[in-house]
Parts: sequence; C-alpha cells; structure tokens
Amino acid sequence: MFETKLKITDPTNDVTTELVPDGQTSFSVGRGAQCEVRLKEPTVSQMHATLIWENGHWWVTDATSTAGTFVNGRRIMRELLLDGTTVFFGKAECRINIDNKADSHDSASSQSSYDKIKEFFYEELVRRLDLRKLQEETLSDEELEQRVRALLQRIEGKHEDLLDQVEGQEDELEDEIVQNLLGLGPLEPLLEDDDITEIMAVGFDRIYLEKEGKLQLSDRRFRDGRHLLTVIERIVAPLGRRIDESSPLVDARLPDGSRVNAVISPIAPDGSCLTIRKFGKTVFDTDKLVSFGSLTPEMAKFLDLCVKARKNIIVSGGTGSGKTSLLNALSLFIGHDERIVTIEDSLELKLQQDHVVRMEARPPNAEGKGEITIRRLVINSLRMRPDRIVVGECRGGEALDMLQAMNTGHDGSLTTVHANSPRDAVSRLETLVLMAGMDLPLSAIRNQIVSAVDIIVQTGRLADGSRKVISITEMTGLESDKPLMQELFTFRQTGIDHAKGNRVLGCHIPTGVPSFVEELKARGLPLDMSWFQDGELEHAY
Repeated sequence: MFETKLKITDPTNDVTTELVPDGQTSFSVGRGAQCEVRLKEPTVSQMHATLIWENGHWWVTDATSTAGTFVNGRRIMRELLLDGTTVFFGKAECRINIDNKADSHDSASSQSSYDKIKEFFYEELVRRLDLRKLQEETLSDEELEQRVRALLQRIEGKHEDLLDQVEGQEDELEDEIVQNLLGLGPLEPLLEDDDITEIMAVGFDRIYLEKEGKLQLSDRRFRDGRHLLTVIERIVAPLGRRIDESSPLVDARLPDGSRVNAVISPIAPDGSCLTIRKFGKTVFDTDKLVSFGSLTPEMAKFLDLCVKARKNIIVSGGTGSGKTSLLNALSLFIGHDERIVTIEDSLELKLQQDHVVRMEARPPNAEGKGEITIRRLVINSLRMRPDRIVVGECRGGEALDMLQAMNTGHDGSLTTVHANSPRDAVSRLETLVLMAGMDLPLSAIRNQIVSAVDIIVQTGRLADGSRKVISITEMTGLESDKPLMQELFTFRQTGIDHAKGNRVLGCHIPTGVPSFVEELKARGLPLDMSWFQDGELEHAY
C-alpha cells in the first residue's frame, strides 16, 4: 500500500501547496477561487488542469485550457507525473515533488497471487525509475530496456520472498512488467502469435482475438483504462499522430505494417477501443492459397496467364475476405524486369521483385495540413514511368485516375475494391469515380470501366471463417449502357459439416471460357482448355 503526498511549488509567488489523497483523489489547478491549487499568472485559465491520484500514480490532465499545459516542453492532455517534474500551466512554472511511502513487508504478506505480486513490482519500479531522465538521454529502445530490467532485478533481489511465491514464472513476470512499462503490455504475446489475425480491445478488460476466422475472448487484459490509453499513445506517437479529446480517433500502423484503429472518449463512452489488423509475416503465393482450398490449381494458372498478358485485374471483396493476400499472390506473377509502383493507404503489400517503388498516403497533421491523398499519389505515379501500377485499395476519387491510367497504356495494373459481388464492384467503381468531383455522365463512366477492367476476382469469407475466391469474372463489353460480364469460375456451396466445426462444404467449378483465348495464344501464352471442363469432384472441399 502507498502513502503519498504531492507538493506543487509556484516559485514566482513562493507558494507551495500539499495534496494528500485522503478521500479526495482529484485536485483542480487554476485561477478560480474553487481551485485547490490557485495560480495568479494571467495565462492560467479559471479551471486550467486537474491533478489526479489514480492506481498508485499522480497524473496531470489539461482541462482544455487556452494556454495549454506543458511537461518537458511538450503540450499534453494527460501525463504521468514523476518526482522532480516541471510543469507549465500556461506560463506559470511549477515544480512537482512526490513523496511516496510503500510498506513492502506488509504488502508482501498479503501478496499471494501472481497478478498482485506483478502489480507490487511494477509500482516499485515506477516509483524508483526516472523515466524523464532516461528519455532525455535519448537511449535506444534496447538500451532503455536494459536499464529498466537492471533496476527491476535489483528491486526483485530485495524482495526474494515474493519471488519465491511465483517460482518458475520469474522470467514471465519480468517480461510482463517491462512490456507494461515500455511496450504494448498484454498485446505483445498476441502480436507474436502468427495464428492470430486480428486483435480487438473493447475497453481495458476485454481483448478479443480472431483465429482461423473465428472470434474468441482472450484471457489477457490491461491494468486499467489508463494503461490501454497509454498503449494507444505509444503506437501513434512515433508516427507524429496524436489522440486526445480534441482528436478522439486515429488510424495508424505498427512497425511491421499491421493496421491500427483506435477510438477513445468522448466518442467511445464505454472506454477506449483498439483494433489491430495484423500484418502477416509470410507472403502467401497461389500454391499456398491452393493448399488452403482458396482456389484451384487451374484458377491459379489462369490468373497467372492474365497477369503475364497484362490484363487489368480488380480484386473485390468484403472486409477481411483476403483481398490483400490475394493481391500479394498475384503480384508474384509480375516479371522481375518490370518497374512496379505501389500506392497504399497503409503499407501492407510485400512485393518480392527488385524494382519496386512504394508510396504511402499521409493523413493531415494535428493542424489539418500536410495531407497526401491516394489520388494525388496515383496521378504522381504516372510521371514515374511505371510498367505496372498496384493500388492497395481504391476507396475514393483515385478510381477515376486509376481507370484512366489503365486506358492509356498502363495495362496490367492491379487494385482492390470493397464490394460483395463482381457486379457490385462495377457499381462501386461508378460511385468512386463520381467522388472525384468530375461532372461525368454515367454512360461515360461505364465506358471507362468496361474499357479499363478485364478481370474481377471476387473473394469472400465464409461462415466457417475460411477465405476463398468465390468468383472469377471477365468484363466482355457494354450493351444498352449495361456492362456485360461472363463468369469463368465460381465456388458453389453444397452444405455444412456440423461434425467438423460447421465447416462449409462446396467446390470450385468452371462456368465459362474467356473471350481472349486467341490473344493469349498470340502472346505465346497458350490456354489449356481442360481448365474449363467440369472438375467439381476433383476440387470438392
């Protein structure tokens, strides 16, 4: 247990205020008469900030003041206070002194569970660690972790009676404490698990996982809501982003490319929510996808020929249906002698060719400036002499520029769109082109789409969590302003195997012959017509 006292000194007016959380854990700072800590500096707001004793730590939270609250020269919304910290409330400089007393032996006698012992060592580490000083030394991540572990081990050496109660779990205990302090806490082992494809924190005490397409509740949790918010801030800070009450939602990514979305109060009134779409370490080729039952060998060989024949291909599907994985697999068919320009909202593609130019869109900064859109990157890519343009996803006006590029010599391009069927994909492209702000008639837009797009590959996530190519469709022309399409392959579901975890039963079958057979022959890419014969028994799942 802690006994704590915070002293806040205003050296300009030689005033020191002592705060003891005895029944009261929140203390206001400002010029107003109702404030427990009153400052006379004119830049201080009537209600400027709040000092909070929470979960064994002192925090300072800005109350949306006009002049702001600053710690270590940085404007903050909420910050952990350490002994010796200097805080500026507007231009009022204040020194913070914290006097914590921990009765370790009384605590030791009551610490009987792993979590309580971990909490004790974590509190002791925070109490003794001068993170502010370490950060000022600009240590590398490895050096900072070594310093923290060394101090933790010294603390553990003084409380061996507690370590005896977690015998055999000492390394795990140390790793969790360091991860909570410096890393992503309970998310660290989940991010290392390659079987997990998505991590979803709903508040601090519920972390859901997606494994093999199925959702399940994890046994891991954050210490509290503040711990979850701290982890979110650690993710977005290196990217120059911020998340606070004035900007309560953010899209970001982890160093490995995994996509992150976070929302906090006030738009998430039940607690902060964090969603991580993990970026797979392995690039799946079509052989791997065939082994998963996502498509047949004949479908894979056909798509190989389409890429080599420089057909423009749209991969369509819903969220989490495997669009990006398939796009990565298709990109492997592009020759190593071609110049490829990739454009993404968040870097996910892992092209294996040597001559690849990667570009990533940039969101606006905290002042709303500096945004670089996907559309601007698509337009810029046309000046970079690309042989192929690969757009991670068309979701706005860039669709118009992508179609124009496909129609003006940049054939063989690849992209994805969100849609539930090939025909919906065409409608989606029409909508996206209209978002470009050009006053084009629908007939002209459809002409552009039919002229540009050759193949639509539809992906889907089935009821059992499996991801499959459920359709390969060829665009064949336009009749009475209506796009004509011919399905070449489809997945036909035949039932559900309840004895095997509600596994979806079905088969891929050919349904048509492409119209460009002679074109492929002329390019020296002969098509095996047996691929389009009925082979449903051979490829049943």
